Amino acid sequence: MRSNALAAVGLALCAALFFTLTYVLNRSLVAGGGHWAWAGILRYLFTLPMLALVLPFQGGLGQLPKELRRYPRTWWLWSSVGFVLFGIPLTWAASSGPSWLIAGSFQITVLAGPLLAPLIYRDERRRLAWRSLAIGLLIVLGVSAMQWGHAKGQLSLADGLAMGAVLLSAFAYPLGNRMLLLHLEHGETQLNTVQRVFGMTLCSWPLWLLFAVMAWFTVGPPGLREMLLAGGVALSSGVIATVMFFRATDMVQREPGALAAVEAMQAAELLFATVLGALFLHEAWPHGYAALGALAIMLGIALFGLISGRDAAGDAEAVSVLRGDRSA
Repeated sequence: MRSNALAAVGLALCAALFFTLTYVLNRSLVAGGGHWAWAGILRYLFTLPMLALVLPFQGGLGQLPKELRRYPRTWWLWSSVGFVLFGIPLTWAASSGPSWLIAGSFQITVLAGPLLAPLIYRDERRRLAWRSLAIGLLIVLGVSAMQWGHAKGQLSLADGLAMGAVLLSAFAYPLGNRMLLLHLEHGETQLNTVQRVFGMTLCSWPLWLLFAVMAWFTVGPPGLREMLLAGGVALSSGVIATVMFFRATDMVQREPGALAAVEAMQAAELLFATVLGALFLHEAWPHGYAALGALAIMLGIALFGLISGRDAAGDAEAVSVLRGDRSA
């Protein structure tokens, strides 16, 4: 059991590294003169064929075609919320500051689930998780300190808009994922995670194609560098990291402490973003209030992982929700 738990934590740590590449590569694209719009558009356009290559090893399409024919509006709506309303603001915010700032700010997403629960569920999950909210407050204070320190105590309108964009992404992502999970829970269709993510990516394609046409005529076609970086984001975050994280939670879903440790590995994203940004993008290291804020965020995520892991241990549905917030 001990070796299995260590392997799961190691896998989750590797997943955090690949998730982190989203922030670093998006920032690199913008810093290198690329347009932020292509970062989000190309990511999901590339993710679909990559997932198509993985599908044959994950049960194929299964019942997905039948499900999409029966509920096209539901899938289009929540896929658009979970992927488009998430991707556009987050990639726009990448032009506003260093990778560690965006990575740290997005960790507010761990608070989004508890806050959304009373609006989404109609069963025992409807209650507000006060312990999670208290820890979430610590994370929010950490994000505020990071923003304040980065802006040297003078937050501009642009800083506020960027933080608002990340906040919108942080809530849109779990909202879209959880609403589709709830839809599937009340129906008869059985889909595994890869099938669900493939279906969501496919249903978000109409909007991504529309945005691609708009971007083509307003900012010009993407360059080779933009396509390579966006392809790297699709592969690292949309495929490799997602599969690793789901595998890690599967390995320890009945071990409370180990599951908590796996969830807490999200905090490593902030560390990875800081190191990679400094090494490859020559970004400044966080210091002063920004450094204290980063530490508060990592502490909050570790505590949140401890609580959520214990509460979800042995509960397949709860584990599914935790994993759903980390897909694609």
